[in-house]
Amino acid sequence: MTPSDDSHPDLGPAAMAVAALVDGVTPEQFEDPTPCPDYAVRNLLGHLSGLSLAFRDAALKNAGPTTDTDPGATLPDLGDDWRAVLAARLTELPAAWRSPGAWEGMTQAGGVTFPAADAGVVALNELVVHGWDLARATGQPYAPEPADLEVAYTMLSAATESGAGGVGMFGPPVPVDENASLLDQVVGLSGRDPAWTP
Repeated sequence: MTPSDDSHPDLGPAAMAVAALVDGVTPEQFEDPTPCPDYAVRNLLGHLSGLSLAFRDAALKNAGPTTDTDPGATLPDLGDDWRAVLAARLTELPAAWRSPGAWEGMTQAGGVTFPAADAGVVALNELVVHGWDLARATGQPYAPEPADLEVAYTMLSAATESGAGGVGMFGPPVPVDENASLLDQVVGLSGRDPAWTP
């Protein structure tokens, strides 16, 4: 399949949405809580930076330290030039998933080897869900693309049905009203309470 194949999602809009949120974060918010229980805002930003790098390299099939490390092994944090680094990684990530062969074969991320097509979907879901985390923690508006929410909903629903919904950062689903917005449904499936506030 080619990068222009419409069967593959484009990570660009989700990465741009997260980048816009990052621009709105101030150093005074670094220690504020987030919907991820063990993460303050600075740790969430560090996690976004790390996952952007890991999934960029996963798309490029560059297996190594960036892709074989369990993201839960250490608490992520920020370097002095974090804003520029994260901005660059959020630009490089979707570009890598548009490269020839990105969605084909097998790859590695977070120390897990799995089909590249699945890795691309996981990367998109990470952006969508952690974008919500960052927006909610820093009091910013957030409106992901409906197509991205559909991809995340499908992935998280399948994980819940298979019994894998409690893996990693995504805990057991939180029930939401059946008439809730698609974003709230995705948030609930990811183990978060859509009503969470700092």
